[in-house]
Amino acid sequence: MIESIRIAFNEPAGGTLQERLCGAIRSECIAGRIRAGQRLPASRAMAQELGLSRTTVILAYDQLISEGYLESCRGAGTFVSSRLRQTAEELSAPSQPSPLNAGRLGLRYETLLGSESNSGADKAEFDFLPGAPDWNEFPRHLWRRIYSRLWSREGLEMARYSEPAGVPALREALSVYLAGRRGVCCSPGQIVIVNGTQQAIHLLIRIWLNSGEWAAIEDPGFTGIQMNLQAHDAPILPVPVDQGGMIPEALTSFEPIPRLVYVTPSHQYPTGVTLAVERRLALLDWAAAKGALIIEDDYDSELRYDEAPIPSMHSLDRHSTVAYVGSFSDVLLPPLRVGYVVLPQALIRPFVAAKWLTDRQTPTLEQHVLARLLSEGEFERHLRRIKKLYKSRRDTLIGELQSALGSDCRITGQTTGLFITLWLPERIDESVALKEAAALGVRVYPLSSHYLRPEKSSGFIVGYGSMTEEQIREGAGRLARAIGYSVRR
Repeated sequence: MIESIRIAFNEPAGGTLQERLCGAIRSECIAGRIRAGQRLPASRAMAQELGLSRTTVILAYDQLISEGYLESCRGAGTFVSSRLRQTAEELSAPSQPSPLNAGRLGLRYETLLGSESNSGADKAEFDFLPGAPDWNEFPRHLWRRIYSRLWSREGLEMARYSEPAGVPALREALSVYLAGRRGVCCSPGQIVIVNGTQQAIHLLIRIWLNSGEWAAIEDPGFTGIQMNLQAHDAPILPVPVDQGGMIPEALTSFEPIPRLVYVTPSHQYPTGVTLAVERRLALLDWAAAKGALIIEDDYDSELRYDEAPIPSMHSLDRHSTVAYVGSFSDVLLPPLRVGYVVLPQALIRPFVAAKWLTDRQTPTLEQHVLARLLSEGEFERHLRRIKKLYKSRRDTLIGELQSALGSDCRITGQTTGLFITLWLPERIDESVALKEAAALGVRVYPLSSHYLRPEKSSGFIVGYGSMTEEQIREGAGRLARAIGYSVRR
């Protein structure tokens, strides 16, 4: 017995001597080489045989007793637990297929298979990822200073659970900020802090829609809302988008009536157009008459370059039909995962309950840091600085594409955000251009993948936030060459 333990103990392994001895004895028990009920050598004998201290052996025995592998009998010694009845043959037999591998999955979540993030894809030399800010522009020195100050002065408060709805200081600061910047007049009690807009959308669908109830979304539109609705078993009405945004007339003639409408009015994703004011009013009137909920995703409206930000649709709402969703991802850092939702009064309690059930709360310390950035004016200063930077990068990208593509260069969405939409003429094959671009080390994102209806347009969603102007010039030149190689035959 000791010889087999010695062999297992001497196999290359990390950890302390006690951990290695535990692992060796554990392995021998599982393999059946030490059988249930068999007596182990006394701690002194085991220590002498393996060249260990007796204390190390005693501690290892105690650990394995607590795990259930060994048991101690006063005056008789230490034995392999009688509960380990499996034979070596049983333990070494080929494993049987698990019933979990037999395709048993909730049907609504089968739609998620294959929809995983492409973050693990091969890295491209020039990745025009939309909506990605520049990590180098994140105010990390300021963030670190506030973070350290909070942790040292209010460490106990930081270590406690906060309210599921969010830290009061951040909700109060947001209510002031949103009223001034977006025309969203609300009390702090209407604001709930979430882990990004995706969680806000998921929870709103969860508390508002019953299974089988319809939802209307923009087409082309954000694929995240498509997958959320499909996973919830909600039938989807794709509403066409033109140069004026979502066309609300498509809702008036549809039966059954959609119970939810998702819209990105300030900077439609992915076309980049703005929802016209008369359509906003028509959509609000329709929702009020039909008892529908509107989710307004205002994901990047702060980054408007050539004119003042357009007031939110929420600012026009007189019937409490809009749930307004926003995030700090585009202006600070996507992995920060702090967003917010402004709720109609009737949805506050169910939404907070669903938030608590999902993850208890959004991380406390990050909320406190953001509250300080907002209340002390640092967020506004950061915003003014990065707008100048991203505007310059946008201008560089558009200039390079226009110079290289000439009349084939049709662009929308350039007034706001961190991407433009480049529409391809009919004679250019989008899929071929995508492959040609990849061969040249360029990654762009196809417009056609965002459509639900069979009528699709071709183009690329081209981000520029995370690239330097030098990278933009080179990458745009390569993209233009790829497009030139992709004329339909």
